[in-house]
Amino acid sequence: MTRLPALAVSALVTAAVLTPATAHAASPPFTASVFRATHNSYSGNVDGAKNSLAYQLDHGVRFLELDVHDNGYATSHDYAVGHDSPGNLVDHSGGNPASNNLRDWLAVVNTWSAQHPAAAPIVVMLDLKDDLTDNPSFAAGNLTALNQELESVFGSRLLRAQDYPAAPEVDALRGRVLPLLSGDGGSRTEYKRDVGYHPAVALNGRGQVVEVHDSGAGALWYWTGTYGADGRVTWLRHGKYDSGQTPAVALNNNGDLVEVHQSEGASTLWYHVGTLGADGEITWQASHQYDNGVLPTVDFTDATHLREIHKSQNTSQNWAWNGALAGTTVTWTGNAKTSDARFAKDVASTAGRTVFVWTGADGPTSAQTLRVDTDRTAGDRIRYRQVAFDEFQQGDSAELQQGALFYGAPATESGFITAARQAGKLVRGWDFDSASEATTPLANYPATNHPYDAWYQTLLAQNGAVE
Repeated sequence: MTRLPALAVSALVTAAVLTPATAHAASPPFTASVFRATHNSYSGNVDGAKNSLAYQLDHGVRFLELDVHDNGYATSHDYAVGHDSPGNLVDHSGGNPASNNLRDWLAVVNTWSAQHPAAAPIVVMLDLKDDLTDNPSFAAGNLTALNQELESVFGSRLLRAQDYPAAPEVDALRGRVLPLLSGDGGSRTEYKRDVGYHPAVALNGRGQVVEVHDSGAGALWYWTGTYGADGRVTWLRHGKYDSGQTPAVALNNNGDLVEVHQSEGASTLWYHVGTLGADGEITWQASHQYDNGVLPTVDFTDATHLREIHKSQNTSQNWAWNGALAGTTVTWTGNAKTSDARFAKDVASTAGRTVFVWTGADGPTSAQTLRVDTDRTAGDRIRYRQVAFDEFQQGDSAELQQGALFYGAPATESGFITAARQAGKLVRGWDFDSASEATTPLANYPATNHPYDAWYQTLLAQNGAVE
């Protein structure tokens, strides 16, 4: 490959920086553009020659990678940056944060972006080094907590995946930050969908929604959300709350809820009282056994009174209880046989709204994918809000490929990179440390450890790298 003299490279780079009006005159499509990118951006000069995040951004880098761990989240209330472990290969010099806290590193990007509103969109990739699916709640650092951190740091500059416009040009995205999830495949998959068994739902007159289900392996999980003006449910919080199976839930307009379930592998029946907060989090009380039986269902008859109907563990006979909610407990009375059917726990209707939960495949997803219909929409997935984009990597499942905008592979995988570029995807090639690894077309994000080397600057200038 012909290399330009260093002086020519300097002139090209200077022109790109000093004449933004000329560089922006004909705004290219975002997916057809090339941007400077770094690999393990946090490692600065500890691993490679990248300098600080601000220095990288000052010199045209528009793709930054932060390796992320969830070790100690419950104590620090934040994730940690580092390669093999928190702090590993992290360069704290040159204006980088003194801490390993992810929020501090994101704040550096946010500050720079605020000061450079005309800059091309910045992709901040979070390479998840740990499995976030085993974090049982928001407080423990699940993917809802990660969403909230991204939104709280970047605010209006954040371009959420769910708001990504159709076929945007680069100029339309200037000043925006795009979050991207990479790394742990299980976490990336759960971000796009959830799976479960025996889903049940409750809806109150304020449009608050609570869904409960079992894992099929003895764990009980919940989702909370709100029924929106568009007729869709926006899911707010997710967590594990107990062990058992076949749960059901009732919710009143005060946000009080009563959940009932059958024990795993046995026929004892248990209940929980909970309080649904404005943020979507549930404060759960301890569980209490109230009977024996199977397939319990429950519903409020007024603000403080309930009726529970379940099936006998020995026959087809249904039995009923009357409940009175007082504080954090329910007093159950009047147990008797009933000819009434059990409540339909998978559907809830109130104030002209209806929510129905079910399981079913969505393209390549499992038949146990949790789904939701309302009186105005059908087939949505019960899942985390799609704040971040989800990277599809070479060798990933069809689930991760479905709908993916960002693709990634080692820089040496030229066939994968070329095919993805030709398909109109945004492609990252990591460990891009030699001009010989260049493809035609070049990866949108050739992520290098040596962004200031002459060969890299020349190659990016020749390919019209956007700043």
